[in-house]
Amino acid sequence: MNYQARQKLIAELLRENPGLEKASATELLPVLSRYVSRYNRQRQLSLQAQKRFVREIYNTMRGFDILQAYIDDPEVTEIMVNGPKSVFIEKAGKIRPTAAVFDDREHLTQVITRSFGRANRLINEQKPLAGMRLSDGSRVHAVLPPAAPSGPCLAIRRFTGIRPSLSELVRRKSLSPEAAKYLEAEVLNKANIFISGGTGSGKTTFLNALSGLIPPHERIITIEDAAELDLQGLPNLLRLEARQAGPDGQGAVSLEDLIKSSLRLRPDRIIVGEVRGAESFEMIQAMSTGHPGSMSTGHGNNCLEMLDRLALMILMNSSLPWEAIRRLLASTLDLIIHLERLSSGRRVVREIAQIKGFDGQQFELKKVFYRQADGDLELIDEN
Repeated sequence: MNYQARQKLIAELLRENPGLEKASATELLPVLSRYVSRYNRQRQLSLQAQKRFVREIYNTMRGFDILQAYIDDPEVTEIMVNGPKSVFIEKAGKIRPTAAVFDDREHLTQVITRSFGRANRLINEQKPLAGMRLSDGSRVHAVLPPAAPSGPCLAIRRFTGIRPSLSELVRRKSLSPEAAKYLEAEVLNKANIFISGGTGSGKTTFLNALSGLIPPHERIITIEDAAELDLQGLPNLLRLEARQAGPDGQGAVSLEDLIKSSLRLRPDRIIVGEVRGAESFEMIQAMSTGHPGSMSTGHGNNCLEMLDRLALMILMNSSLPWEAIRRLLASTLDLIIHLERLSSGRRVVREIAQIKGFDGQQFELKKVFYRQADGDLELIDEN
């Protein structure tokens, strides 16, 4: 049954059952089952087909329609919709096409707008870009025409619930045992650590693993654009999440606002999920003014380029001179870790470097561990 036919059935169902739109899943499913049984009297569907029909209607009403099966698959880490006839997923580190297709552009548009509407997020032609977080922590971003001239597009980055430790990263050969011991010592010594990498390189996963080494008596504040960190064993933990403006344009809370506010909440360490702009200056200020051991991540191609990008972000959002910014970064950050996603789909640590200073021209980095091509992560210098 196509989307339009399902929509007609749903409209009929809602007319017969006022308030059903707000019913819980446990309340909704029995109603759908009864309705499908009645619908089936003249169609003679098998029991299996009836169950599938109930699930299709439920996914249309409460889920992501034909994408819901991939959302429910714990092995799928990313869902990418490039248009109504082009759906890809990432599974086991590999991106692959799927057989899923939407009926047409309107079908995909309705799935997007309905899903965002349930989360009280506005997306339309006047506001064609929007993001949100699902109840399981997965991140969703959508773009509608005219910003997407080839048709609506959607990306869902799954939150798998996996809480890796450094030992697990060693087991996966993302990290060497020697590097894991080194990083554990740095976290305990309250080094300010920055994690660099491209999209999908495993920055958040690695930040989760490092955070698991923080002593339980410390007070930690996490600050994220969309809550993904899942820190365990930290009883004195406060999670803050940025908020987009509502449909009326009011109520936005930025990462910059949250970092400023966190300083009044007496943190021992501040963990910022990812910096992209104005919040970078506030983060570095926090690290340099009595909050050692803080951590964050950002998009970069290598350690040196990441530091230059951070300096540029701060330059665009402060009145400090270029050289002063770079000296501030060099004196504040202690360690930078660069991650990469290999062609095989495996996510690995490419480089771990100490930030030794700034010589007036460029950052002085000391490589501690480095991985050549697809080889192992090797210790460069023990001293």
